[in-house]
Amino acid sequence: MSLNMSCRPSTANRHEGATAAPLRPLVVGMGDCKVTGDPEAEIVTYALGSCIAVAIWDPVSRVGGLLHFMLPDSAVDRASGGRDNPFRYADTGTPMLFRTAYQQGAEKRRLVVRLAGGASVVDCDGFFNIGKRNHAALRKILWQAGVMVHAEDVGGSSSRTVRLEVGTGRLFVRGPVDGERELRASMRPDGGGL
Repeated sequence: MSLNMSCRPSTANRHEGATAAPLRPLVVGMGDCKVTGDPEAEIVTYALGSCIAVAIWDPVSRVGGLLHFMLPDSAVDRASGGRDNPFRYADTGTPMLFRTAYQQGAEKRRLVVRLAGGASVVDCDGFFNIGKRNHAALRKILWQAGVMVHAEDVGGSSSRTVRLEVGTGRLFVRGPVDGERELRASMRPDGGGL
């Protein structure tokens, strides 16, 4: 697990005259976050079980970010209240993801927000409901902040891999059974409809 104390922005720049080369992967581990404006990058996270990925993208500034959080509330971390790894929790990691994107030129009103994960992979009987609790906590945080969710692929019992193409804003979700598919936002790509 990567202990990333700030949602570190990528400083890589696009190469002049570059051809259609494979995108440069920026891997987000569990309890981690990445934000970049590099159009040649793709931000990817693997093995989302009950964890949730929050993908954000601004179609004007072309800034994208991805958070992979594990638990809904940092209050369970009695020693530090989530300060040791704020990206582990929805309530501390989500605001940091958005603030870092704003620092790179993203604007709240233009953000395309998509969610994936929140499955019951280990807890098939639903005793702990971590995935459902993660999803409910995140939706509440976003609702209180006035942030619209444009698409989501949550729940079920399978893990997922998510990748965000920063240059285009396309988000892909891959599961073990149904392969990879694009998770399209329910809005115009120019940011209209928010």
